[in-house]
Amino acid sequence: GVRGVQGPAGHASRHARLTLYLGPTLALTAALAAAAGLAVFGDLDPRDWRPWFFALPLVIAASALAVPLVNLAITLVLPPRMLPRLDFSSGIPDDHRTMVVVPTLLSSRQDVDDLVEAMEIRYLGNRDPNLFFALLTDFPDAPEETLPGDEDLLAYARAAIDALNTSYRDDRSCIFYLFHRPRVWNPFERVWMGYERKRGKLEQFNARLRGEAQTAFSQVVGDPSILDSFQYVITLDTDTQLPRDAAQALVGNLAHPLNRPVYDAGKGRVVEGYAILQPRVSISLTSAGQSRFTKLFAGDSGLDPYTREVSDVYQDVFGEGSFVGKGIYDVDAFRQAVDGRFPENLILSHDLLESGYARSGLVTDVDLIEEHPASYAIEASRRHRWIRGDWQLAGWLLPRVPGPAAPDGAKTRRQRNPLSSLSRWKLLDNLRRSLVAPSLLALLAAGWLWGPGPAWFWTVLVVAVVLLPPLLSSLIEFARKPEERDWQVHLNLTGQAAVRPVSLALLTLVLLPYDALISLDAILRSGVRMLVTRRGLLLWHLPAYTTRNARRTLADFFVEMWIAPALVLLLGGALLSMAGAGRPMAWLAAAPILLLWLVSPVVAWWISRPLPAAAPDLTADQRAFLRMSARRTWRFFADFVGPEDNWLPPDNF
Repeated sequence: GVRGVQGPAGHASRHARLTLYLGPTLALTAALAAAAGLAVFGDLDPRDWRPWFFALPLVIAASALAVPLVNLAITLVLPPRMLPRLDFSSGIPDDHRTMVVVPTLLSSRQDVDDLVEAMEIRYLGNRDPNLFFALLTDFPDAPEETLPGDEDLLAYARAAIDALNTSYRDDRSCIFYLFHRPRVWNPFERVWMGYERKRGKLEQFNARLRGEAQTAFSQVVGDPSILDSFQYVITLDTDTQLPRDAAQALVGNLAHPLNRPVYDAGKGRVVEGYAILQPRVSISLTSAGQSRFTKLFAGDSGLDPYTREVSDVYQDVFGEGSFVGKGIYDVDAFRQAVDGRFPENLILSHDLLESGYARSGLVTDVDLIEEHPASYAIEASRRHRWIRGDWQLAGWLLPRVPGPAAPDGAKTRRQRNPLSSLSRWKLLDNLRRSLVAPSLLALLAAGWLWGPGPAWFWTVLVVAVVLLPPLLSSLIEFARKPEERDWQVHLNLTGQAAVRPVSLALLTLVLLPYDALISLDAILRSGVRMLVTRRGLLLWHLPAYTTRNARRTLADFFVEMWIAPALVLLLGGALLSMAGAGRPMAWLAAAPILLLWLVSPVVAWWISRPLPAAAPDLTADQRAFLRMSARRTWRFFADFVGPEDNWLPPDNF
């Protein structure tokens, strides 16, 4: 739990750790790709074009197997790395005053009601004299600066915040705030919108806390006299829940002397400690039960009171995590690291970039709770947005990166890239992940049609890449039986635990054509917009997402996932036509996968269907029994837990 060695020795050991991590990863990737290549390309004519075509997909597929295997080995060897924390359970000190903010959009009165209710719930679970809560709001994009209903909606939001402050007047005179920005004209997007969306909101809010950007917010509800006293900000998404006392724990982590950020002006980034801390993010219990899809992705949802720390490769090896937009940051250190560093109208996924400049740590024993998309189609829209954002950061892999626009409006200046090698690897790893589905699809389709060696080799290769990591992980869990556990119980538990990761891997195989289409579409859109049109780079919600997210029926899913049956017909026809010429058994090797792809829209629709809520069908006797049990339970506490018992219940009665 102590910070790494300071000075040159610390930096040398950090480079050594990166070498020790990337060395085996790259070596295993190269070895796997070479082994697969030699197995089928060993005796080919050097002038054959096929090795050149298969080289990149093979390397990316090998990396999809190597990275999880290396990560698995590391988590087996290294214990979880917990960050030190000051104990603020009795109250956050005045000099660590914190604001909990939710950057969001105001579209309707229902939005306001939902946002205010969620803010009140966060406060009730985190009551502290030095904890305050705010909404940072914009109106949606519009063709004009103001729309007819804007003023009424803003007045409604202001009244709701005032009413909330009045409700809790006995606690403090002002707990809840509203910071609302006007729309500004964006010449690239050709629309009136909030400046730089969420990133701009936080940047201008931070400036407002330090007495700057006085005109950035057209409406400020709440006491402005204490704004300059806030040291930390906890930023959450609209649907993020802040569990009881989580805020105090996060402030205690960031306030600890060993976690304090150290900014290096020469490197242009935080080099020790953390300006940002990212807690774990779990899926809510209500969200997890919406569909089979969320049940599969959620795993153990909600809060687990027994698991207080988890392994994370980047945190355990390098003492750094990755910011995903929900966490706590030090206002002054964050501003010092990122203010005035980024170009306008380019950065969609700012979280990972900010964590590279401001250094982020992962707090593995604090959980935030959020919703998960109930439908696979909605999840595809979310993934499409993430991939677009990742590729728009590709410029930060280069020695010189885009900087802020010149004051006179001249072209964006380029500056030396301050990111560490680890941060650049994280950016590159995101791009690599977005290419895995297209690469696996290319290996299967091209391998069956034109690949050297038997067609079944390509099927086995891709299935191994997808299934080997979860199977190996389950096998290791099976081998690590605790001494006190019975073998039958252990077998049952490990078998149950293996179902979810193996099912997810199989789902990856089934949905491969559509996943590849989503990835390629996102990459192509980002490329065209960055290099040609320069428009739409800040679009969070594309028009196509609205259509995709509304998919509900089986017919809808066939329309949305047309690529899978179309590819099956195309490949099936080609393979059958080749049955009599050169590759007679290729169709047999491809048939199981093609069959899975053919039914993939049915699978996606089935797992996305809402699960009916179980209605209790109780008899009169059962209802009487439950009511009597509830009354007896209540009476136990009424009789035995009081001041004379020091509020401590007996073990039994």
